[in-house]
Amino acid sequence: MDLLGVTSHRLARERADLHLEPGETYVAGGTWLFSEPQPATTGLVDLTSLGWPPVEKRPDDGIRIGATCTIAQLLAWPWPPAVADLAGRCADALLMSFKVRHAATVGGNLCLALPAGAMTALLAALDGQVLIWSADGGERREPVTHFVRSPGVTSLSPGEVVRAIDIPAPALGAGYVLRRIALTPYGRTSAMVIARRQGDGVVLTVTGSTPRPLVFEVGTVEQARTVIGTVQEWYADAHGATDWRAAMTERLAADAAAESLRDPGRES
Repeated sequence: MDLLGVTSHRLARERADLHLEPGETYVAGGTWLFSEPQPATTGLVDLTSLGWPPVEKRPDDGIRIGATCTIAQLLAWPWPPAVADLAGRCADALLMSFKVRHAATVGGNLCLALPAGAMTALLAALDGQVLIWSADGGERREPVTHFVRSPGVTSLSPGEVVRAIDIPAPALGAGYVLRRIALTPYGRTSAMVIARRQGDGVVLTVTGSTPRPLVFEVGTVEQARTVIGTVQEWYADAHGATDWRAAMTERLAADAAAESLRDPGRES
């Protein structure tokens, strides 16, 4: 879609270029920005010109994913097998063309804060920490599960930019089980549960069926069912009613926990 109200486009070369003038907004892949009218937007500040590495190793053996990393670049990184499988299945849940896969960014999907945001699910399951550049020149960090507050709402204040998402080393060596359901074979995610084996228990990440990502630690399949029953708020839209989503999430959580507890080294 053409953004007819946009009259300027700036390439950000350094951090000082990130200051927004009235009417300006940031753009990276632009796959969502150009998908619908943006009447309040008159200028674009391009983040891709900052040259952030898509994915890089950190000194602590963790991984840093640049906010402008595309989905295709994320999948091309030599992840451990379990994470590679998880990342691929999350990317597939976006149901996008190969053209979109080469343009849509990890940071962009996270900042949209959609309940069905597949990169939100992936990053939350990997214990991702969001590195945020603040408008005053400082920076702060917070877990993905705190960064996404509700549908379309994040913790970002005006002028703040997501710089990267850091993944700790332990998350890269774990096994993962993903369970997902939608109303149609190729429909938007109605509920997704990702289980990660941790010690004698399992960490469950729930997205799609809830307004924001939720994480629970359980030790048994019955605890997985019980903890889902404590959720107070469920998301509803054309892709699923709240009672159905709650029931499906409980089933998916129990199944994912059972698989993870049965064989911690297997990805499914």
